[in-house]
Amino acid sequence: MSLLGIATTEDKMPSSLTLKIPDGARVLIVCDDDSDTEWLSTVLRKAGLASECAKSITAGCEAAKSGRFQVVISKPRLSDGSWRRLMDISNHYDLGFEVVLWARNFDLPDWAEAMKDGAFDVLNAWGERPNTIEAALWAAYLKGAGPHPKTASSPKAASFLPCH
Repeated sequence: MSLLGIATTEDKMPSSLTLKIPDGARVLIVCDDDSDTEWLSTVLRKAGLASECAKSITAGCEAAKSGRFQVVISKPRLSDGSWRRLMDISNHYDLGFEVVLWARNFDLPDWAEAMKDGAFDVLNAWGERPNTIEAALWAAYLKGAGPHPKTASSPKAASFLPCH
């Protein structure tokens, strides 16, 4: 377990089972705030997770359609739309990725509605440790999401970029 509370590559379970982050695990960050994106991509990189970034919901949906991602982390609302468009993509194309929301102001009714609408969880952007991401990766793999051989190569469109 890293200092940030995220599993890096292996964690010992009390039953002596060893869990590893699935090979090829990829996370898409959909966020229009460069400092938030940089912070989250740094946390993911330290945890051993590859991530890419999209600065809009539209670009995030296009990237998500590629089938390369198991988890999409998104702010609930950006200037061009809502995270629900990402859920529509996952369901319509049967991609199986999980959507984790990352919000500064999210009260209990908002959280309950997000869960009902298909979000895996909501992270508090004010410093909550994103432990949920590893669980979301495993949930996505159990649903059959994974890097599709045809789309596992690096991105070709300029609308989404590897996070630095």
